[in-house]
Parts: sequence; structure tokens; C-alpha cells
Amino acid sequence: MIRDYSDFLPPSASSKIPEREPSPMERLGWNPFFSQQTDLDAAADAPPVRVVEVHRTGLRVLGENLDALIPPVPTATVGDWLIYNPQRPSNSKVLERKSVFERRAPGSDRKRQLIAANVDTVFIVSSCNKDFNIARLERYVALAFEAQVTPVILLTKADLCDDPDAYVKTASAISNRVLVEVLNALSEEPIAKLAPWRKPGQTIAFLGSSGVGKSTLVNALFRDGVADTAAIREDDSKGRHTTTRRQLHFTAEGCAVLDTPGMRELQLTDVETGIADVFADIVALARQCRFNDCRHGTEPGCAIQGALARGEIDPDRRARWNKLVAEERFNASTLAERKTADKSLHKMINAIQQKNRK
Repeated sequence: MIRDYSDFLPPSASSKIPEREPSPMERLGWNPFFSQQTDLDAAADAPPVRVVEVHRTGLRVLGENLDALIPPVPTATVGDWLIYNPQRPSNSKVLERKSVFERRAPGSDRKRQLIAANVDTVFIVSSCNKDFNIARLERYVALAFEAQVTPVILLTKADLCDDPDAYVKTASAISNRVLVEVLNALSEEPIAKLAPWRKPGQTIAFLGSSGVGKSTLVNALFRDGVADTAAIREDDSKGRHTTTRRQLHFTAEGCAVLDTPGMRELQLTDVETGIADVFADIVALARQCRFNDCRHGTEPGCAIQGALARGEIDPDRRARWNKLVAEERFNASTLAERKTADKSLHKMINAIQQKNRK
């Protein structure tokens, strides 16, 4: 089936580019969605600023005639818009987001980790080599669907493999809602092929594991180097971390480009809808099972087992769906338990403090 390319473009991509130059704030991504959340009378004393860099010790924010390093704002991440508090910067208010990427923090800690906010399009980058992993791509697409961000899969290093079409076919099977592009990150192709999404006021992000070419793609859009790059290991095609922090770069046209460190682990949580969107065919079958609580194993009348027996669905794809659904339920439940435990602890501390005051 030939896809209609326009279905994958942002709403503004098919419209004529405005003749007027975007304002400095519009170049940062400011639009009516955020301005309607602000008090214009208080703007002079509390101007809006955007988080463009996240460091361990604080945040770099940009606004109109303002470029500052501020202490960490616990609920803020790169791409967020803040109402800047000059007297107490760490108390700056985070505006409601258009979108947010988050994951369960790596390791034993069950907290959520914010990745980026207010992204319009996410380019999920993978190499045509040993690093290519269909399960990982499905995770990223589920994350994008949950955030209601347009996902586009970019396959790099196709010139170094014998059969790039096989990678394209596998990636395209993830969802008919996701465009797959093959490009050479070291050529002029990124500028031409990514142009439909690289509009003034838009925010685009590159996500993927280390060594797949994210920073090279960022540099290609700017023609000059703005991000560090490094070669991959030849034995396993794994990359080295060259981007050490999440950072927004801005093109001359006024498009915000987010480069992120490679993520070797992407634990999903609160992405039930996103997973269902990626595996829409299997979810539709599950609704046809005889029993509402069917576990899709040996139960009679299981529509999924029937489809497997008829060869209508891929057993590996079904196994990956099972794994993601189980992971999502586990992470969501443990995070809920943690919230309950934290509330109980705070109540106990408050009770002790009140008792000591008497």
C-alpha cells in the first residue's frame, strides 16, 4: 500500500509559510497555547522563559532579552516554559505542557524521569546495523503516541549495510501511522528530508540509543557543528555517549532542535494508550475474545490464539506486546504504591513535628 505522505506531516507543513518574520519569542516556540496561560499585566515582572538546557546543578533559560542560569526547578525539564520568578528562580511556575516524554527512572528507583516537554515531532533514530532493535523502536513509538507527538523513524548508516530495504520493511511494520525515512546523516539529505517538520516555532527531538547518529543529524541541520560526535564500536555497533545533557538548539529559521543523550534503557510507565496504538491489530483481536478477562493463553474462545493458529499475526510481535503490557502494569502499580507510601511518610513526619511543637 502506498502511503499518503501528507498524513505524516504536521498541520503547518502543507500550509504556506507566513511572510512575516517570527518574533524572538515565537522563535523559541512561544504560541497561543502558552500565552493564554499567562497574565499579560504581570509579564514585565514575571516574564515567560523556556528551559533550553538541563544540567545537574541547574537550568539554562531563554526569554525575550533574558538568558539566565537558574537553580533546579524540580518539576521542569528541557522544553518547558516557565513564568520566571526573578526573586526566587527555583520557584518559577511551569506552564501546562502540550506534550511530555517521561520514563521510569533506570535502576531500582521507581520514580518517573522527565525527558523533554513541548515537542511537536520526534525523530526516532536507529542504525542499519547490529544496533537495530524492533522492540526498542516499538517502545519509542508507544512513548510518542502516548504523548500525542508525531513519530518519524529515521534509519541511518544504510550505506554501510547490504540490504537496507529489510530494515525499512521491519520498521514500517510497527504502525501504518509512522513514516520511515532512510538518510545519510553525513550528507545534505537531513536538510531536505526533514524540512516538512523543520518550521518556525516547531520543536523537534531526536531520540535513540548512543551511536545511531542523533548528534550528527543535529549538526547536519545547522551545517556547522553544534553537538559532539564519536565513532561506534566496531565489534557490536554500540555507540559512545557524546551528548551528555539535554539541550535545545535553534535554527536560523526559528525551529527548536532537541539533542538528548542515548538511552540504553527505556522503561515505560503510564503509556497504556500508546502501547494499544502501536499494537492496534492485537488489541482489536483481544476485544473479540469470548471472556473479558481472557489472558490469551489456553482459554477457550481466545481470538488471539485463533489468529496465531491461522498465521494471521506474528508470534514474536504478540510476545513483545505481552511484555510491554506486563511491564506497563508493573511500573504503573509500583509507582502508585510509592506515591501512597510517600504520602503516609509525609503525614507521619507532620504529625511528629506538630507533637514536638506542643
